[in-house]
Amino acid sequence: MILLQELLAKTNTFEWFDKVSIKFLSRFLVDIISVIILVRFIYFRHYRRTDLFLTFFGFNIIIFLITYLLNKVEMSMGAAFGLFAVFSMLRYRTENISAKDMTYLFFAIALGLITAISKGSWDDLGIMCVIMLALTALLEGGVLMKKEQTKEIVYDKIGLITPEKNEELIEDLKLRTGLDIHRVNIQEVDFLKDSTKIIIFYYTKK
Repeated sequence: MILLQELLAKTNTFEWFDKVSIKFLSRFLVDIISVIILVRFIYFRHYRRTDLFLTFFGFNIIIFLITYLLNKVEMSMGAAFGLFAVFSMLRYRTENISAKDMTYLFFAIALGLITAISKGSWDDLGIMCVIMLALTALLEGGVLMKKEQTKEIVYDKIGLITPEKNEELIEDLKLRTGLDIHRVNIQEVDFLKDSTKIIIFYYTKK
């Protein structure tokens, strides 16, 4: 009788372990596939950078594992987003990061957070991830609006930086750079060197 009770107890334990494993693996699979699509097929396609791959994947996996484990002790949504903010700020204080790279890092962390603590099933998680990825792809692809890029340059024709010669300045910059520049922002003017730092705004060609 005692042996039978022990056997039943072990069986229940194994069933619980299998259930937890399937739940964990399904969520992790949705998360990792989403991040691969985000980083490899959206981010890399537009920016051709690989130096932040480890950052994106590392933060995503760390956030997923920690929030999934802490969710076992009934962590609140507020505490989860607090953890999200702490990890994000740690990354931002280490080195300068552009606004677009920061946005992708937010997306990578958010995917790990959502897939770890959401109460829905794996197919619900998949739908939420697809919505996030589809919107990101649409915005990056220039389907909803023209995709604007910026670049800082040092310009030598200081006589063209006055407001009344703005159109002439833009035409000269278009001729020199070959870019579809539509506006400029004067940052610094050096009268000793007859040069100025300008941020140019242009649309990328499809």
